[in-house]
Amino acid sequence: MSSIGTAKLARAPSDLRERSAERHELPEVVIGKDVLELVSSGMYVDPMTIYREYIQNSADAVDAARDSGVLAADELGRVDISVDSESRTVRIRDNGCGIAFPKFAQKLTALGGSAKRGTLARGFRGVGRLAGLGYAQELIFRSRVAGETKVSQLRWDCRRLKSALREVGDDRGVADLIRSATTFERVGINDAPERFFEVEMRGIVRLQNDRLMSPSAISEYLSQVAPVPFSAKFALGAELTDLLSRHIDLGSLDIRIDDAEEPVTRPHRDNFSLGDKQIVNFEGISVVEVPGIDGNVAAVAWILHHEYEGALSAGTLVRGLRLRTGNVQVGDNFLLEDLFPEARFNAWSVGEVHVIDRRIVPNGRRDHFEQNAHFNNLVNHLAPAARDIARRCRTSSVRRRWQREFELHAQSVEQCLGVITQGSVSRPERERLALSAEQTLLQMSKVAGKELLADSVGERINKIDSLRAQLGDAMNDDVPVSSPLMRLPDAQRQTYEHFFELVYECSTNRVAAKALIDRILLRIE
Repeated sequence: MSSIGTAKLARAPSDLRERSAERHELPEVVIGKDVLELVSSGMYVDPMTIYREYIQNSADAVDAARDSGVLAADELGRVDISVDSESRTVRIRDNGCGIAFPKFAQKLTALGGSAKRGTLARGFRGVGRLAGLGYAQELIFRSRVAGETKVSQLRWDCRRLKSALREVGDDRGVADLIRSATTFERVGINDAPERFFEVEMRGIVRLQNDRLMSPSAISEYLSQVAPVPFSAKFALGAELTDLLSRHIDLGSLDIRIDDAEEPVTRPHRDNFSLGDKQIVNFEGISVVEVPGIDGNVAAVAWILHHEYEGALSAGTLVRGLRLRTGNVQVGDNFLLEDLFPEARFNAWSVGEVHVIDRRIVPNGRRDHFEQNAHFNNLVNHLAPAARDIARRCRTSSVRRRWQREFELHAQSVEQCLGVITQGSVSRPERERLALSAEQTLLQMSKVAGKELLADSVGERINKIDSLRAQLGDAMNDDVPVSSPLMRLPDAQRQTYEHFFELVYECSTNRVAAKALIDRILLRIE
């Protein structure tokens, strides 16, 4: 009974609070105009992101067209991008499902609540189409579906919109602001396809070396982030395509910029220049299937291996371990660098992680993923792959160090041989040089025996044997020394030898010293 009384006392304060509370209806919920700026230009850090957003929508439209049968299974999803530098206009047109007139305006003026949520579509928040508002004077959407005679068109007056957003005292809500900045109409366009969707950005602002208006910059950007095929110049592309197709629908698009003969393709090639005329050749692929929390395949990763001689340049467009979902890149090439024991090794790597689990969700800006248990599971399973890359990088660094040491030792022996065969120094000095060369040859033998150099041990042993044989010939008393000094009287010869020994001793560059002495010997008669 005592315990029951205690329980009643414990609940009493809460009960008293509830009995004394007065419930009221909330006043009108105000959604201010600034929300529109937040979900358009304020949404993206990199202006080039607008191209990813529109291409992503095109990819979804092409998938929908194929699923509904209006696009044949073997028909390419096509996206044409035209750039008009004079009017500063870019138009992006696809042959996807299009949007019928009855739903056109509603879909294109809605904020959030996309019908794509819960589907296999790449986008689902319903704000990506607004990406161009902050970077153009006018944004125009057009579409038509089979059976329609006219084209549906929605114009956004971006200048009016920006002016209203800046105006103090303009407290219109989002809906009223959208109505004031848009014009909805149906128009006749003679050369419009029977079925299409396009976005046109007019009066594009000049930013970052005008990359938004550069066909080459647009191509480079889309080659990294868009769902486009591997190049025929990449021998491993077919193998990777087959591998990925077992897990995901790649949805590759045929993207042409300014009616180019060749479509945009992934930037991967068989080899790349690392600088200083070094060439990076890809020599193999590692594949990692990441299990999900419930045992399904959450992601599949592929990594291209090479000799790991250093960081790849940004100009290769492939460096770094990258994340993709729906075959569209999320974030940049630095997103996973924290996985590596040393962040710098991320720039040495080439690979991608294709997310399959729909519970691993990109954030609103698509510059990262929402932090949840499924994403953390993905990262944890990728950590061993990153450590393996780091191990390869360090191993390669140690191998290159031993290779350099062997080469430096070989150069030192060759320089000693050059002085000995030159015949410019005394017999004791020649013997000292021969002893030094023999000791260096022993060091070369130790380096050649290193396990990391086992693949080329035979070549190095042959080099050592050759140098030792040359040293033996040079020190053979039966072989006459060919030198102008041999024609001089002993006293004069010894003076020259002493002088030449001083030159070698005082010189920091034995090669330069030998060249100088060679010139002096030519003048001795």
